[in-house]
Amino acid sequence: MSLTFAGGSYRTVPIELRERLAFSVEQASEALDRFRREFPGNEAVLLSTCNRVELYAAAEQRQGPPPPDELAMFLAECRGVELAAVSSVLAGDRGPAAVKHLFSVAAGLDSMVLGEPQIVAQVKQAWQLAVASGTTGPLTGELFQAALRAAKRVASETALGRERLSIPSVAVADFAAGVFERFDDKRVLLIGAGKMAAETLRYLRDAGASDVRVVNRTAGRATELATRLGATAGDYHDLISELVAADLIVSTTGATEPVVTLATFEQIEAPRQGRPLVVLDLAVPRDFEPAIGARPGVWLYSVDDLGQACEANRRRRQREMPAAWTIIDEETRRFMGDLHHRSTVPVIEQLRAGWNETGEAELDRLFRKLPELDEAARDEIRQAFSRYAAKMLHPPLASLRSESHAGPPHGLLDALRRLFDLKE
Repeated sequence: MSLTFAGGSYRTVPIELRERLAFSVEQASEALDRFRREFPGNEAVLLSTCNRVELYAAAEQRQGPPPPDELAMFLAECRGVELAAVSSVLAGDRGPAAVKHLFSVAAGLDSMVLGEPQIVAQVKQAWQLAVASGTTGPLTGELFQAALRAAKRVASETALGRERLSIPSVAVADFAAGVFERFDDKRVLLIGAGKMAAETLRYLRDAGASDVRVVNRTAGRATELATRLGATAGDYHDLISELVAADLIVSTTGATEPVVTLATFEQIEAPRQGRPLVVLDLAVPRDFEPAIGARPGVWLYSVDDLGQACEANRRRRQREMPAAWTIIDEETRRFMGDLHHRSTVPVIEQLRAGWNETGEAELDRLFRKLPELDEAARDEIRQAFSRYAAKMLHPPLASLRSESHAGPPHGLLDALRRLFDLKE
């Protein structure tokens, strides 16, 4: 049994390529269905966010899951991206390194905003989608539960996540506030009604924004979010007029093509009469064509533009990192020890079954020779046999447990199989 992963993040993959590799929920579901067909008997979970695309795979069989380079090729093929374009930016690992990487991702240690809480929900969603797609199993189940446990420990045992920081908070506090001194006199347009949109709206409210319009392709979701957070729902079909009226636009949709093209934007420039416009494009793929950022009076920021502010945040939180990494290392060792111990279960079951079978046969022979024994005496003898078998099996089983925490106990397993004539 083994684990592998492959993928890339904002550290290695530029946004122009990340948006081509990004998976919507429907696309991720289709990719997992394809994985199940191409790699039968393997487990898989696909994690796709605005900052990373990663595929985790696991298998019980001896040959293990596909290697990282094959997983990277699979990701590229699913999104129709040439392998040459991703070969230098998609990488992966196996075994403990893959486990440690996922744990660090879930805990927010590999996020653009160090310690961001949103990634935990995204990891859960990726796991739930894999469950719905039928590509999970015992290995990925234990892996992702352990990842969430590690993330919870980091959040509760360190100060890394005490101050609620995320991409929306940095976007509002560091970028929008860098252009506008106040928000209470600004019209805010929120395009999209998902979790990131909701979180961004909360930060805008805290910053003083009161005139907030929410538009979404699904009108019901816009109405629900607006009602819940004290905004006003607009009509997506009136997007042009909403763009004209806005001072600050936050776009967080899951669209696969730009929501606002340069040609669309040019239609609103004259009616806006040169008023300043800040656009926080937090979507991947991007909702606004990059060329819009070159228009007069427009401040257009994408997810990657948050890098400098996030790096400052990372430096402030750096002192919490040693404690966080200690937790990740502990949880990685714990998980790998449990995983290695799983491999000993068949041998343990065979040993116990063999001893029990032999013991029952000997007890039957003994009781036939001693028919005068009453049931109480027979029970006492059975218990003595059971205690004797347990004591005899204790040393090899204890050795297996000890070896499991140090690494795969292949040598000891092979020795026990030969000594006790156990089958593979």
